[in-house]
Amino acid sequence: MSFWELVVIGVVALVVLGPEKLPGAIRSVTGFIAGIKQFGHQMKAELSDELRTHELQEKIREAEEKGILGLTSDELATLAELRQAAANVNQPYTPPEPTPLPPPASALPSPELTPPTQSPAQDSNEQKSPSRPQ
Repeated sequence: MSFWELVVIGVVALVVLGPEKLPGAIRSVTGFIAGIKQFGHQMKAELSDELRTHELQEKIREAEEKGILGLTSDELATLAELRQAAANVNQPYTPPEPTPLPPPASALPSPELTPPTQSPAQDSNEQKSPSRPQ
């Protein structure tokens, strides 16, 4: 599409929808297009995985026909890759180990509280100050 075609589409949309509804319509259309693109990427990834699986199965069949003897280096690499994939599939899922949390404050030893000691200067000031009559 050329620039002028987009301008004409924009003007027609503005006239038909009005300035109040146009931003919402643009958001809806862009969201729809983004959804279609995401679906396309997912389908492409799934097809790629299926093709890779089919290719590996063909190589296994060829290796079995040769009797696992006289395999090429490419076929040996494929066989090793398949063995690794099978080992990964057969291993049960183990969640990652959580990081240890610090102990709660109640579990920490509390410091020993000792009564504050008065310095000799404070004692002499208290003795010199006159006491208030009650």
